[in-house]
Amino acid sequence: MLDRYSSPPHSSAWLLEQYPKLLFPRVIEERMLLLLKQGGISKWFSGIGQEGISVGATIALEPDEFILPLHRNLGVFVNRGVPLKRLFCQFMGKAEGFTRGRDRSFHFCTLEHRIIGMISHLGPHFCTALGIALSHKLRGEEKIVLALGGDGLTSQGDFHEALNVASVWKLPVLFIIENNGYALSTPTSEQYACKKLSDRAKGYGIPGLTIDGNDFLAVHEAVSSLRKKILKTGMPYLLECETFRMRGHEEASGTKYVPTELMERWARKDPILRFEARLIEEGMVTPSELNDVREELKGEVEEALEYALAAPYSTISVEEEEKSVFAPYVSRESQNSEPSQTHELRYVDAIREALYQSMEENPELILMGQDVAEYGGVFKTSQDFVQSFGRDRVRNTPLCESAIVGASVGLASQGISSVIEMQFADFASTAFTQLVNNLAKMHYRSGIPMPVTIRMPTGAGVGAGPFHSQTSEAWFLHCPGLKVGYPSNPVDAKGMLITALRDPNPVMFFEHKLLYRREKEEVPVAMYETPFTASFVSRGEDCTIITYGSGVRWAKDFAEAHPELSLTILDLRWLMPLDIAAIGDAVKDTGRVVVLHEAATFAGFGGELASIIGEQFFEHLDAPVLRCGSLHTPVPFERSLEAQYLANSRLEETLQRLLNY
Repeated sequence: MLDRYSSPPHSSAWLLEQYPKLLFPRVIEERMLLLLKQGGISKWFSGIGQEGISVGATIALEPDEFILPLHRNLGVFVNRGVPLKRLFCQFMGKAEGFTRGRDRSFHFCTLEHRIIGMISHLGPHFCTALGIALSHKLRGEEKIVLALGGDGLTSQGDFHEALNVASVWKLPVLFIIENNGYALSTPTSEQYACKKLSDRAKGYGIPGLTIDGNDFLAVHEAVSSLRKKILKTGMPYLLECETFRMRGHEEASGTKYVPTELMERWARKDPILRFEARLIEEGMVTPSELNDVREELKGEVEEALEYALAAPYSTISVEEEEKSVFAPYVSRESQNSEPSQTHELRYVDAIREALYQSMEENPELILMGQDVAEYGGVFKTSQDFVQSFGRDRVRNTPLCESAIVGASVGLASQGISSVIEMQFADFASTAFTQLVNNLAKMHYRSGIPMPVTIRMPTGAGVGAGPFHSQTSEAWFLHCPGLKVGYPSNPVDAKGMLITALRDPNPVMFFEHKLLYRREKEEVPVAMYETPFTASFVSRGEDCTIITYGSGVRWAKDFAEAHPELSLTILDLRWLMPLDIAAIGDAVKDTGRVVVLHEAATFAGFGGELASIIGEQFFEHLDAPVLRCGSLHTPVPFERSLEAQYLANSRLEETLQRLLNY
């Protein structure tokens, strides 16, 4: 039984004005399906029969309110005024498309039209909506955000995390579920056991409603009404629109798995046929006049299609492609800045000072993470921040790492920087899709800067066991779009974090837990940036150690224990971007190189470093490049087993082997 949501009386003029808006997506789709058969586009996800939802919801919002659609929401793009010529170029992968051929169909963003496009994982954009809504709340803007998803999406973790965070933070988001009966070929009876998907709202303490999604006017009235309620109460809302997918998930999959009777029943509920019937029955228009509207729209489609078919494909150079992964970074450092006063800080205090000064410098910078507010974070790097910056900017989060990273994408789209503290680097795995598929690829796909820093307390040596000791930089180095920093000392920890927080790109910032309170030195009081270059700890003639993080401490300890050896020690500091010129200089110093890191040797970053050295600096080598990493096992808990696991236990033997070669 559907909740009744009848539309109020509308004037004939208003109703007639809506008809082309509802019909236009259908006319476009019918032409795209023909183009698909002709090979003009590679894929199509049809929303035929579901137009009432995207059109009704879109025209119920203000033009400056953001919508996050999926691939059956053509009505959103059409009714937000996205130019057809450019939209068709996008479908064909042409140069004038929004992604210039880098992504297809509706996987694009246009801030001009207040649309943030989807990624194929479906659920992440519900979390992105959180960040946009949070930006409205922080700036005092009377706006809501609309996120559209299908019934299959409601089984994903991001759906539940998004609803939970939206409820806890009281964010103005309207979540719409288009329940179209199937997730590809899986019927709803095999997806969930609740009677209505809107019932799931109760578990998060927010209102939920189910309506007839094929009644265009009912959708429009529901969204209009709920928008007012959200703005009044500040609470999110879950709206389930019951509809049906009349074609396959995408055209190649077909609909043979759907019972014929079910298709026929929903065909009779077609939102366009129902609306046309009302217009005719009430004497507002004749069938001939409706056909005239269709023909006029078809003419617009053909004109735009002719343009797009003739438009050129992208010719992007390798250099331009690689540059497109990151937004340009411009240092704020003065070339003539005077040395500042210093004070002694531990590594953890340098992190804290960098974060505090950056939040003072940027009044919109948001800190998010578990227990970061009054508790100050598990490592106390944000202790007393609430008193200085308030709870709006120092935000405790539920245990929803994925939702919070997704929210940072939404904040970034509105020009708001954020820093997220993963309680331990190990826990970033629960946000992996958001990190490597949403956050990392956003600038490449859309050109939108993503000023997000992910702080990653990392590393072993403290007896924390397999789930609190991993150093996972290699996971993220394989993913284009993420910068990776790994400081080894307090001076770099402060300067590198300031650099990361000023960077318009996402940075995975690894902070070694063992170094937090063991490393201390004189650190400049004023703010400063650490450039994207490596640092020579020492220069020697016998052997080179290329390392970062805890490996720098191990290398320095080894050098102190072996004064008879003349060592070059290169601290990479930044792993992405990588200072290859400094690596070459370090190789040339001695001709013998050990690559040292805490992560497991197998498939660790050392393998990439060794390969770069072999390819680019082979003529300067006097021996094979050796890798020294930890065992290829999880990190053990007991201290003697942990010591055996760590690369440091094999450093002397590795160096001796290299020197004896």
